Amino acid sequence: MPVNIPETDQKRVVIVGAGFAGLKLARKLYKKGFQIVLVDRNNYHQFQPLFYQVATSGLEPSSISFPLRKVFQKIKNVYIRIAEVQRILSDKKMIETSLGTIWYDYLVIATGADTNFFGNQGFQDYSIPMKSVSEALYLRNRILLNFEKAVTLRDREELRQLMSVLVVGGGPTGVEVCGALAEMKKFILPKDYPDLDFSLMEITLIEAGPHLLSGMSQQAGNKAKKYLEELGIKVLLSHMVTSYDGQTVNLKNHSPIQTQTLIWAAGIQGQMPEGISVEKRQRGNRIIVNRFNQVEGMEHIFALGDIAYMETPKYPHGHPQVAQVALQQAQTLADNLKREQESKPWMNFEYKDKGSMATVGRNRAVVDLPFIRFGGPLAWLTWMLVHLMSIVGVKNRLLIFINWLWKYFTFDQSLRLILKASGDKMQHDQKPSGETGRSI
Repeated sequence: MPVNIPETDQKRVVIVGAGFAGLKLARKLYKKGFQIVLVDRNNYHQFQPLFYQVATSGLEPSSISFPLRKVFQKIKNVYIRIAEVQRILSDKKMIETSLGTIWYDYLVIATGADTNFFGNQGFQDYSIPMKSVSEALYLRNRILLNFEKAVTLRDREELRQLMSVLVVGGGPTGVEVCGALAEMKKFILPKDYPDLDFSLMEITLIEAGPHLLSGMSQQAGNKAKKYLEELGIKVLLSHMVTSYDGQTVNLKNHSPIQTQTLIWAAGIQGQMPEGISVEKRQRGNRIIVNRFNQVEGMEHIFALGDIAYMETPKYPHGHPQVAQVALQQAQTLADNLKREQESKPWMNFEYKDKGSMATVGRNRAVVDLPFIRFGGPLAWLTWMLVHLMSIVGVKNRLLIFINWLWKYFTFDQSLRLILKASGDKMQHDQKPSGETGRSI
């Protein structure tokens, strides 16, 4: 049955996904005379670049999440529906959701990306990804519970396995979570657990490629490696993990590593709704789109951000799956839909790379801008400023700034809470079952 949404004379744009692209498009289009229906399985927007800080007890989840209804509180032509999209019925210009059917004039798929385990069931079953607030909280719980268990043990090898952490993937997420864990090991955990020997806690970062931060310059990758090693992290480049059973990590051309905590930051794949044929998909489960972000052969359906695969002369293998691409594509599509109302020709999307950055901890970061590359304290301050200004909500920005300021001067943070649901439905050691903040 149809979902209850008021019928108006405005063109209806249904946006699936309230990530960077979906939220940006909704905020731009409501001013241009469209009716907006925003569909997501969560009632909040998540700021994914700071998931690792939730996982390492640096921030609370509410600091990096913002209620969707608060964003559009005073706007009459935006309708939010919390639902899961089950199928796209392009011939009827409708989508099927867990609430019912919704018709559209234009459909925008902005479902983002989920973790890619590359078909390895062991990694899927036993490793911990960080693609949602719930997964970040699960990781925080796992780390803290491991130390609570460690204080009850005496066997040094068992302690080493319980306390050690291995991170797979040398992109920004892997590098940043390693830096945060190293600072916890140095400044925080020894005060919380004075009866433990923290020389047994080994933090290892494994990257299959020849250098870290493959989306950035080799200079940035080399500097990040240097910073990590200064923090006591073991970095293995050009090494590939082959299997994991919850205790032993096997690698090609390297001896096995024992750990009960493996963080998976090695790959992503698009979250594909049903109704998009296989011929319209590209590697990484991305939807092939033209220069207007239209799905090939589907005039009124668009895809934005991580889920979209667009080839251009500058990017013959598709654009990087980063927030700036999603935001710029949303802006271009908003402009084009307005131009259609005015019977003007559409503009091709052209990505303007504003630079990349990653932090490795206190006073350590790397920044690649189109005109300069630098690292160190200035890069760290730049990283903080850019991320702070990207957060939705003044209150959230203030909370994060206070948290960062407090941590900088005290080398500590009082957010090490083990939060778990009570009852039989969710035990403290239960891994989130597919909850990734997605909208399908």
